[in-house]
Amino acid sequence: MRMILRPTLLIIMAIMISPAAFAEGDPQLLGKFSDWTAYKVDEGGKPVCYMASEPTKSEGKYSKRGDIYVTITHRPSEKSTNVFSVMAGYRYKSGGAVNVKIDEKNYVLVPHEETAWTPSQDIDNEITSALRKGKSMSIEGTSARGTLTKDIYSLNGSGQAYEAISKACGI
Repeated sequence: MRMILRPTLLIIMAIMISPAAFAEGDPQLLGKFSDWTAYKVDEGGKPVCYMASEPTKSEGKYSKRGDIYVTITHRPSEKSTNVFSVMAGYRYKSGGAVNVKIDEKNYVLVPHEETAWTPSQDIDNEITSALRKGKSMSIEGTSARGTLTKDIYSLNGSGQAYEAISKACGI
């Protein structure tokens, strides 16, 4: 009876699981590491791994902001690793700069619409290394309306999240 029940149970479970759970593009949670979360997703059958965090504190005189977070992304099929980006939750001021401070080290990012990027792969690598070893990060930017914002991030768990995305994408 037990031998028959096991295959039957597996068939029933396979039928009950939604096909959407296996759909391309649905992120797979790799783990939650203190203040950072790691994910893997397939884009066109190719793995993309990223880690993300939200600010622990936000400052600025604004009435409304969208989603605020930072990511580090690996796209091994494109030979792209450690890509650091900031989503501000508002449209950045044109021609402005976004200032990132990790512990005592400063970096300048280039804004485009609601996202800010580093100017080079070397800076991506520097930020990724500093972020994994650091304690805190602050990001300052100015909205298209001229509002200055400052977001504070905890770096607790960033090293473990980085290890998870690197392992999942074979980096």
